[in-house]
This record gives sequence, structure tokens and C-alpha cells, in this order.
Amino acid sequence: MVAGSMAVQRSASADKIIVDRTKPSRNSEVARAIRRTRDRLAEQVGSPAFERELLKLHAHAMINTVVAMPLLVVLIAAAGLFAGMNIDLLLWAPLTMLGYAVLALVARRVERTPVNELSLGKWSKIFLLGHAVSGIGWVYFVYVQCDACGFEPFPVVKAVILLLAIAVTAIIASALRGALVATFALPVAVFAAAGAPSWSPVDVLMVILLAISLPFFTYVAGNFNRSAVMLLAFRSEKDALIAELETAKSMSDEARRRAEEANLAKSRFLASMSHELRTPLNAILGFSEVMATQVLGPLPNPTYRGYAQDIHDSGTHLLELINEILDLSRIEAGRYQLNEEAVTLANIVDECCHLMELRTSNKDIRITKEFERDMPRLYADERAIRQIALNLLSNAVKFTPSGGEIRVRVGWTAGGGQYLSIRDNGPGIPPDELPVVMSAFGQGAIAIKSAEQGTGLGLPIVQGLVQIHGGTFDLQSKLREGTEVVATFPASRVIEPMPALATVAVGGRRQ
Repeated sequence: MVAGSMAVQRSASADKIIVDRTKPSRNSEVARAIRRTRDRLAEQVGSPAFERELLKLHAHAMINTVVAMPLLVVLIAAAGLFAGMNIDLLLWAPLTMLGYAVLALVARRVERTPVNELSLGKWSKIFLLGHAVSGIGWVYFVYVQCDACGFEPFPVVKAVILLLAIAVTAIIASALRGALVATFALPVAVFAAAGAPSWSPVDVLMVILLAISLPFFTYVAGNFNRSAVMLLAFRSEKDALIAELETAKSMSDEARRRAEEANLAKSRFLASMSHELRTPLNAILGFSEVMATQVLGPLPNPTYRGYAQDIHDSGTHLLELINEILDLSRIEAGRYQLNEEAVTLANIVDECCHLMELRTSNKDIRITKEFERDMPRLYADERAIRQIALNLLSNAVKFTPSGGEIRVRVGWTAGGGQYLSIRDNGPGIPPDELPVVMSAFGQGAIAIKSAEQGTGLGLPIVQGLVQIHGGTFDLQSKLREGTEVVATFPASRVIEPMPALATVAVGGRRQ
């Protein structure tokens, strides 16, 4: 039995803090989720879906830069004609641009094809073949001569132009592995073969430079490719996480809607059961009081009289509990009707302090009252204001130790409203238990261990009543320093004092 009760207490406390996001267990769950996400990212790299996306990226890059390489070819041809090169250069330029036009057509076809319908092997081979075709123009460029230029190291110029074309292609075609080699492997080989007969030191240096540049820029293009893959992986994971978040959000919204409907149905049910719950209790209280006071005749057995008094006390406690539940239910269901009138906040609070004098004197607790004078009246429900003050004072008396002090203040707020503040020097409430004590039936650990028994409905009722009046409720507490609660009423409920009206004397003169 003891173990069962302890388990129930543990489960109840767990239910109270289930929404606490600062717990270490939740942090560890987040860490595990991050590790799982990273593992999924590592597994997705290199998948066929990613390769299709890379193929799409390559087609997009080729279309966006369709003018870049032909423009470079036109500039080279214009410079060559200006230097006096022969007609071979005019044949090379259209041939090379035709190769890039074929690449652009292939890229346009790939871009228009849905990604899930792309045949990875087929279109990769077509793209590589298109790059090889565009490389034929650069092979022809290697054989172009300029006898009329009067410039002996003309192969150096061709090597520099080839090096520039390799660098531009490495950037543009990085999304497709092997595109750079397919385009310039043959031109570089032909350049080396064309310079073989002379093998001048300059030609050897250019051949070595081109031979080194091709694997170097291939490595650079590979790095670009890996970066693109990682970006695709992160984008894919982001889309998956967004989808999961949307699913979880829709499920949460549905669960919240059902919970709100169930809570509203519960509140309406309890609010409508007031007569059915109170009628039998009134009979129990009435007959038990008749028996305890021996109105209809003496009870010879004193034990029976004690039982009757116990029945009356228990019934009174149960009636108070039912009244609190019904009040909270009416507040939650929006059926709490305010009987608004002009009331004086300080007078109501002062009367409530007098009602608590018996309890405070038994515990040797001193109540210090600080009320601002000449405060105008509030347009509020007197019964609700009285219930707010009594609940807050009752809590303060519960938790204030013998010989302690309760400070009650009534005054102006900065915005022109009025406030009620009650501060005690009790044990205080831990910060992580503040949401618990503000929930219905919630009680902190200190309250369970040391304070008088309560239902845990006082603060939620006070908060609801203050909110119905358009005000705010604030609870501040520190361990071993005490607790302060502040109920604030807005300036719109403060009744401005009317100016004095001029009276008319008997003679008709205004006074």
C-alpha cells in the first residue's frame, strides 16, 4: 500500500511538471534528436535522389551561363582578327559555339523533365557526351596558327586561353562529376602532342602547366560538388523536418481542440449541477446541525452528538469545496456573471482583514495594512472582490509561521488603476513550482508537507476573477523569503469623482 501511494504521488507530480522544458531529460532528448538528424544526413549523401537533384542543378547552371562561354569565344575571335589571324579563327568560333548550343539544348530538356522521371544514367551520359562535343572546338583551337601575328611564343597565348576556359568550366560544370575531364582531356592531350616536335622550354612549361591544371581544377570542381551535395542534404532534411513539424502541429492542434472541448464540457456539466449537488448537502448540514444542537430533544449518548458534529463539519467542508469547484467551473465555462456596482477596494480588504483576526491571533501573526487615502471607488463585483481578498489572506495565513507578519497594501498603479498586494514571510515557493500552484488542484511540495490541507483552487479562482474584471494577477516568490501576490484592476474600472454641482438658492441666485 505504501509503495502504491508513493507511486501515485510520483505520477501526480510528474503530471504537474510535464510541460517543464527545462528538465535535463528533455535536453537529452533534444541531443539525441540532433544526433539522429546528423546520421540521416550522412546516410543521404550520394543517394540517387541527390544525384538527380545535382543533374538538375547542372542543367540550371548551364542555362544560366549559356552566354558565358560563347562570349569568351567571341572575345578570343575578335582579338585574333584584330591581331591579323587567318580565316581558321572564323571557322573555330562557330564550331565551338555550336558545341555549347548542343549543351544548352540538353540542359533545357533536363530542366523541363520532372526530377522523379529523370533517368540518371541516360542523361548523365548525354551530358558528358555534350561536353565532349564542346571540347572538339577547343581541339580545333589548338591547331589554329597565327603566322601574321609576329609573335613567336603564340602557344603560350593558347595555353593561357585554355587555362582560362578550364577554370570557367570548372566553376560552371561542378555539379556534374567528370564534365571538366570530358571537355578538356582531349584538348590538353592534343596541345601536348602539337608541341612535341619542337619541345622548346616554353612549350614544355605550358604542357606541364596544363597537365597540372586539369587535375587541380577537377579537384576544385569536386569540392564544389560536395558542397552542393551537402546543401541538398540540408535542404532535404529541412523539408522533412518541416513536414514532421506540420504533422506534429496538426496533431497537437487536434489534441488541444479535443482537450478544450472536454474541459468546456466538464465545466458546463459542473456549473449546471450546482442545484443537484447542493440540495442533498443542505439536508445533511441541516439535520446534522439539529442533531448536534439537540433541537428536537437531548441525545443521551455523547458519542452520537460528536458524530453529528463531525457530519456537520465534514458537510460544511464538502460544501465549501463544491462551491469552489463550481466557481472555477463557471469561470472556465464563461458563465460567471458579475454583479457590478460601485465599491471601495480599501473598505472590502479591511473588512476581510477583520474576518481573519481570529486565525491570525491564534498563530500570533501580525497584519500590517498600508492603504492609500481618498481612493475613488471601483466598478466591480463586491462578492468577487471579497472572495479574492479572503482567498489571498487565507493562503498568507496558512504559510506564515507563528510570530510572522502579513503586509496588506491597497493603492494606485502606474497606469491609473488600483491594486491589492498581500505579502507574507513564509517559506516561499520554488520557481519551478510556480506554474503548478497556479493550476487547478495544484499544490507545491512545501504546501503538501507543512501547510493546512487545501484544495488547490484558491489561486486559480482568484486569477479567473481578476481576469474577468479585466485585470492582471501576479505571483512572486522566493525560497525562505516569502511570497507576494498582486491583483491589479484596470483604470477603466476606476470611477472618477464627479465635480460638485452648483446649488441654487431660494432667491434664484446660484451659490
